[in-house]
Amino acid sequence: MASVVEGDVGTAAGPSWELRPGLEELSLNKLAMSLGASEQALRLIISIFLGYPLALFYRHYLFYKDSYLIHLFHAFTGLSIAYFNFGYQFYHSLLCIVLQFLILRLMGRTVTAVLTTFCLQMAYLLAGYYYTATGNYDIKWTMPHCVLTLKLIGLAIDYFDGGKDQSTLTPEQQKYAFRGVPSLLEVAGFSYFYGAFLVGPQFSMNHYMKLVQGKLTDTPGKVPNSTIPALKRLSLGLIYLVGHTLLSPHVTEDYLLSEDYENHPFWFRCLYMLIWGKFVLYKYVTCWLVTEGVCILTGLGFNGFGEDGKAKWDACANMKVWLFETNPQFNGTIASFNINTNAWVARYFFKRLKFLGNKQLSHGLSLLFLALWHGLHSGYLVCFQMEFLIVIVEKQAATLIRDSPALSRLAAITALQPFFYVVQQTIHWLFMGYSMTAFCLFTWDKWFKVYKSIYFLGHVFFLSLLFTLPYIRKAMVPRKEKLKKME
Repeated sequence: MASVVEGDVGTAAGPSWELRPGLEELSLNKLAMSLGASEQALRLIISIFLGYPLALFYRHYLFYKDSYLIHLFHAFTGLSIAYFNFGYQFYHSLLCIVLQFLILRLMGRTVTAVLTTFCLQMAYLLAGYYYTATGNYDIKWTMPHCVLTLKLIGLAIDYFDGGKDQSTLTPEQQKYAFRGVPSLLEVAGFSYFYGAFLVGPQFSMNHYMKLVQGKLTDTPGKVPNSTIPALKRLSLGLIYLVGHTLLSPHVTEDYLLSEDYENHPFWFRCLYMLIWGKFVLYKYVTCWLVTEGVCILTGLGFNGFGEDGKAKWDACANMKVWLFETNPQFNGTIASFNINTNAWVARYFFKRLKFLGNKQLSHGLSLLFLALWHGLHSGYLVCFQMEFLIVIVEKQAATLIRDSPALSRLAAITALQPFFYVVQQTIHWLFMGYSMTAFCLFTWDKWFKVYKSIYFLGHVFFLSLLFTLPYIRKAMVPRKEKLKKME
């Protein structure tokens, strides 16, 4: 879900906001310029942090109040945030929400309703990308709309599952199936919830309704004891925000396109891409940690109790920070980054393609969907194509090491493990940066130029491994007959 927070270094693409001459010196534009950001980026940050006072208001004045008041509060605050950021372009989200409500009511719990929802919502989003796209990062109405698109598609599928016999559903589908008939106000409150409208995370209608009903609390009958967990995520988000603010003037994707970058030695170009690839993700981490704190404060982050009896507040977690920072594998990054969006794609797309009978095909189609959901630029396709390739090769390499006696013994040597870890992390973040280059530079002329400057290293490295690993496996992994004799 990178595109939902990618605008912090982009150009302003929203409405023109004017203040009285006497207040000109207080304008957001001047403040943004003094901070080295765009006005739209500042509006986005303000809106994300605004979730905390709104959550406190909800806790103190609306918790356990009538449901319609809570839906109204969520819808009104979300619409206000949309207007503050995008002016009258908030009508795009409002229109799609109303259309979605009509689809659910008129078509009911049918496959037709699901297909209509998918086609309509994706077509609207892609049309928005087409008519508003530029070659730069822009914060515009399509940014929260991609979050909304997944929400509404998920709602349609859960509503469809709600009409099925429970015995025909998987345990996961039973958990998310929505058996009620949502009103327009409920759909609006669910869609505009201030803690997730702009940058996520994703959550189901069932989970949202539990929030409204006051069920998401660790102390029944009282507001949740979630202030400390929320402040912990907020504090972590602030640390990443400070890190990003300090490094952003010095580590930029623009430098990748400069002549100075091309004139440096090959090792320097690779090292810079490695550092930039790690740093560029911090802006996403910041936004997700801050919004997770908002969700925890309201109670939406409540996820039951652990085996130790302590409350868990990770229902809306989009980041596993420790795993993200320490795991040396690409799969570790995937498992720790943008968790809720990945879970959404797995639940509503990948697993629904089971009828194809081919996991790799389902995986490839899921990544293609993600690429299109992010935007129409070729860079997105290249990035997710690289993810597909890297995941396949990494899995092949892991099974080779596991099944080869010689490699297993070598990997088990304690003295060498720090060295292996450094090598793995270097490869990991170098090629994360390689993949993110296409993602962040968008157009083929830009990412192609950078890839050419490092001789398409990522493609050469992983395609070479893809074709050579099977032969290495034949040489290093004994056949079953030989293994039996050795035993």
